[in-house]
Amino acid sequence: MKPAHPNNPLHGITLAIMLEQLVAYYGWKDLGTRIPIRCFNHDPSIKSSLRFLRQTDWARAKVEALYLSSQGQLESQARSTNSQAPE
Repeated sequence: MKPAHPNNPLHGITLAIMLEQLVAYYGWKDLGTRIPIRCFNHDPSIKSSLRFLRQTDWARAKVEALYLSSQGQLESQARSTNSQAPE
């Protein structure tokens, strides 16, 4: 039996996870510069941004593209954060 989505790198990653990782890595200000949408630049929050992105296909596509292009950097940041955590 074949996997349901063998070539989809976003399979299993929710929009909330993507957004949280991008905000943690870039911050709202830089994220708003890279993707100039109002919900990232004016009183940003995860909740309001998720609401907008779920309703706006072009904006979601830009977030997904940035996530995919930044995936290596996000993973290396996560590894370094986990290695610095106290045991």
